[in-house]
Amino acid sequence: MPQEYVQTGLSETAASGLAYLTFIPAIIFLVVAPYNQNTNVRFHAWQSIFLSIAWAAVWIVLVVIGVIPLLNFLDIVLTPLVAIGFLIVWVIALVQAFQGKRFKIPVLGDFALKQAEGSGF
Repeated sequence: MPQEYVQTGLSETAASGLAYLTFIPAIIFLVVAPYNQNTNVRFHAWQSIFLSIAWAAVWIVLVVIGVIPLLNFLDIVLTPLVAIGFLIVWVIALVQAFQGKRFKIPVLGDFALKQAEGSGF
């Protein structure tokens, strides 16, 4: 088989989409060449990491609200709504990445773009 037909590794869209599965593949794509040289893969990897950090921060706030006596009823309503919101944003970002598009999550997408265009990791 001629050399020009041999492809090694994942395609750009596959790597971009896989970066959203957890933060672990995202970190791997930021460290391993040739993925760390591709701006789109780096953007999606950084956005995935920032989304994971945002979810952890929001979850901690909801846990704290849940242990406060009069606010714990608010936590019962907020937790499922916030979880569904994060799930919807995650699925949209995942699908867009697999389609080769950039879906910038508000606020997080701007941070990810700065990191992807900069020196990064």
